[in-house]
Amino acid sequence: MEKLSSVYEPSAVEARWYRLWNERGYFKPSTATDRAPFTVVLPPPNVTGRLHMGHALTATVQDCLVRWQRMCGAPALWLPGTDHAGIATQVMVERELQKEGTSRVEIGREAFLERVWTWKNEHGGIIDRQHEALGASLDWDRYRFTLDEVSSRAVREAFCRLHEQGLIYRAYRLINWDWASQTALSDLEVEHREVDGSLWHIAYPIEGSERHLVVATTRPETMLGDSGVAVHPEDPRYEGLIGQHVILPLTGRRIPIVGDPILVDMAFGTGAVKVTPAHDFNDFETGKRHDLDVICVIDKAGRIQAPAPERFQGLTVADARKAVVAALEAEGALVKVEPHKLNIGYSQRTNVVVEPLPSDQWFVSVGSMAEAAIGAVRDGATRFVPEYRTNDFYRWMENIHDWCISRQLWWGHRIPAWHCQACAHITVGREDPSVCAGCGSAAIAQDEDVLDTWFSSGLWPLTTLGWPEESADLERFYPTALMETGWDILFFWVARMMMFGIHFTGDVPFRTVFLHSMVLGEDGQKMSKTKGNVVDPIELIEGFGADALRFYLATMAGQDQGIIFSRARVEGYRHFCNKLWNASRFVMMNLDEGLDRDAFERECLTADGLDRLGAADRWILARSVEVAREVGELLGAFRLDLAAHAIYQFVWYELCDWYLELAKTGLGEGATEETRRITQGTLVTALDLVLRVLHPFVPFITEEIWQQLPRREGDPASLMIAAYPEVTAWSGDDEARRPETMAGPIAAVGALLGSRAVAEAREQIARVIDVVNAARSLKAKVKLSLGKRVDVMVRAGATEAATIGGMEAQICFLARLSGLQVIGPEDEAPREAISEVVRGVEVILPLAGVVDVAAERARLEKEIARFEKDAASLDKKLQNPGFRAKAPAEVIAKDEARLASFQESLAVLRATLERLGG
Repeated sequence: MEKLSSVYEPSAVEARWYRLWNERGYFKPSTATDRAPFTVVLPPPNVTGRLHMGHALTATVQDCLVRWQRMCGAPALWLPGTDHAGIATQVMVERELQKEGTSRVEIGREAFLERVWTWKNEHGGIIDRQHEALGASLDWDRYRFTLDEVSSRAVREAFCRLHEQGLIYRAYRLINWDWASQTALSDLEVEHREVDGSLWHIAYPIEGSERHLVVATTRPETMLGDSGVAVHPEDPRYEGLIGQHVILPLTGRRIPIVGDPILVDMAFGTGAVKVTPAHDFNDFETGKRHDLDVICVIDKAGRIQAPAPERFQGLTVADARKAVVAALEAEGALVKVEPHKLNIGYSQRTNVVVEPLPSDQWFVSVGSMAEAAIGAVRDGATRFVPEYRTNDFYRWMENIHDWCISRQLWWGHRIPAWHCQACAHITVGREDPSVCAGCGSAAIAQDEDVLDTWFSSGLWPLTTLGWPEESADLERFYPTALMETGWDILFFWVARMMMFGIHFTGDVPFRTVFLHSMVLGEDGQKMSKTKGNVVDPIELIEGFGADALRFYLATMAGQDQGIIFSRARVEGYRHFCNKLWNASRFVMMNLDEGLDRDAFERECLTADGLDRLGAADRWILARSVEVAREVGELLGAFRLDLAAHAIYQFVWYELCDWYLELAKTGLGEGATEETRRITQGTLVTALDLVLRVLHPFVPFITEEIWQQLPRREGDPASLMIAAYPEVTAWSGDDEARRPETMAGPIAAVGALLGSRAVAEAREQIARVIDVVNAARSLKAKVKLSLGKRVDVMVRAGATEAATIGGMEAQICFLARLSGLQVIGPEDEAPREAISEVVRGVEVILPLAGVVDVAAERARLEKEIARFEKDAASLDKKLQNPGFRAKAPAEVIAKDEARLASFQESLAVLRATLERLGG
């Protein structure tokens, strides 16, 4: 029977199967089991985004684990959704408005939001369809959007609860200001980079004295907003100056000298530090300690403003720096300039330098929530994989600052707070108020700001399950089992979900956090359009198929220090899919119509029936079960890379390279009907096992093949909901003892493990492989084609001789031998022969009548002479002290390895020549 096409075409299979899986409801969690659910939430990508390699890696890892758990019988729920992406989406729409010659300010908030919703509806959903193309088995009926009705209700409830508990407050503080997008940023949205800069030393005249106080600063332009100079109270250089005043250069303002042991490091610079509370976070705290004025000289557009001197007003920060330095130099106040490394903050969104500015903003007090999250991890309620990331989590959480959650945007969750124009009271409510809760005035206006996108994202495991309602989904599926995401958003997102989840439910949001690495370009650099190294997953899917891309990503999922993308490896896994397809075609072509798999299992896969199987059949079934168990254990440990490698090696090298070839002897013309039926049963059973183990990695091709297999009684309609081979090992010598029940494609295949019959089969096949590989190697040594049929002798002890003799037909078939003679340890072998010893067995190739011995001796002598010459030249080079003194260590090591290789080859060639009488 043959039902598979000659060539596997992913495009003809993938979309069809995805549609059928979804239509049949296979992506929904089973309700027919009381097992603990396996719940995962998809990190919500930007609603108008496109699938990139990071998304593809996340989706592949999550889908692989979800499919595996579903096959293991767990009610598996994978929750999809998208993020409204406040800044990113607003910026895109503002660019469109700029092309039209207008702006959001000109059209107004209401019209602008209508435009954004239109943009979202037109461009949203693309990434969802791309996840479908990848094979993501998400429960689309439970789809969430962070600005939909359910999410909006949850965000408002969370804000109100935190405000009522005193954990959300409004304060005038220094914040990170992105002047390009005109909004505040949290600390996590600021990316710090080390750049080359300068340290300027400026002389501040001391009031009523001829002396000067020299301060060192990296930002001379902010001196226009100085409100003090700080020195260390124990610094003898400035004894008696604390409490006096200096005159601020360029402005003439009088500012105090304060003593501050917290801000000032006596060893840095001059030991005197300018204090600019409006433009430096440390200075802001210093200003509070000494009641200094907050003088803001940089506006929200990133330009100098009053009360700075008029000649500097309107300049950008960069231009103002040059102008201030020039003015200081002209006044003789610039003492010196030194090169200095600076740690500058940049906006992750717009890449502009972030300005610390004072502003009224909304904050979350996170101290108590951070402590609860740390405690939950220490108590083992949530664990991190890899484990060392736990310390990263602790380190950040233990040094966390209050979170600025207000953003000066229009797209997002508007802060549910109303400011009273009559009494300045702020009313916060779950419903829109009509009057002030403080004085009853109707003159109230809602806060203009929206919440940080990470506020709604931090509630994601809750909102996807219906919180704040006490929904059935929340009760059944919370806490989730797994949060799988990139390590780079451990603090942005994972930490906030931990804090919110515990605070609002009393339990952690997920039991395990699995953090993968970042996918880099083929040049080893972070992917970016400007570098031209961005890889499009959809283009790879179209070129190689989703399964090839998925398998590649799975093999890379264990790396934690950056995944350097390789297109060649994706193509290589397309070849693996082709190998699997062709192997399956071979199986199908050799199955008789009406093969009864249930009868095969009843008759052969029992303790009494094992003897009916040939050695190769017992071996491949046992190995199939072992690999299934190994892959399952590795998936449970989140080592998808090792799991994928294990099944790849088994399919390519054991199933295809060895068993399928061995099976041909049981299917050929000389085979009995009984042997043929058993071989067919073994082939289809082993293939079934392989397809089940591979399905989580490569779902499309495995489903397409599995549908063509002869069915067993009770098999489901789809491989996707078939049982994963859960294996119970059978150990001991009691042949009648085996597991009572077994899940998987064969009722008692686990009973094969540990039995004497399988142990014997392992040794038989191992000897077959040894002899065949040795015979092939010997042919190659004398330049015979592998297909050339020759006689081979094997010298072995009695036990090994019996094992090899019992597999003579298989060895001759695989090694293309005309005959195999087994001789004892004392028996003579022809002198004109070459041999190899493998695990105590000598495989001998007699050369008489096979090759021209004289010509072969001449060839070997010529080869030996060439290697001797090359080895002598290289050895002389390595013995040269001058070379060793000047050459890099890696060059010396490479040459030493080459010399060792030459010497090894010489030893083999000389031994072969000696056997030929040379």
